[in-house]
Amino acid sequence: MSKEEDNKAIVGRWFNDFWGETCNLAIVDELASPDMLLQYSLHEPRRGHEDIKDFMTDFRSSFPNLKFWGAADLIAEGDYVVGRWEGGGTHAGPAFSDFLAGSLPAATGRKMHFTGTTVLRLKDGKIVEEIGLDDGVTALTQLCLIKAA
Repeated sequence: MSKEEDNKAIVGRWFNDFWGETCNLAIVDELASPDMLLQYSLHEPRRGHEDIKDFMTDFRSSFPNLKFWGAADLIAEGDYVVGRWEGGGTHAGPAFSDFLAGSLPAATGRKMHFTGTTVLRLKDGKIVEEIGLDDGVTALTQLCLIKAA
């Protein structure tokens, strides 16, 4: 397989096992570099295995049915893989204060469904960074953290 095909296979596993319906946190140790950067518009940037695991543990605790899935084929060029996705969940757990635009009290029952595009950079078979541009305005509006115009 080409480097691009190898990288797409790694990212496919990451999307499925980390962001999919059930999260296997062991995938972080397996596929992420020790100082991986995870950055999305709704959250503070996260760096390193433990910080990324803590992020997902808290996210899934507050949104127990959190799930993301691919919306198009992955595109790879050199060390980069780009993926389009959609996903969301229902806030049915503890209070959640990770959103940059505000916090949610416990179990609001509010649902979010939104889309995004993510660029991942790999080096030596490990994910070094995951930078995502998501439709955060839609998610925050659905969660009643900002008002629609």
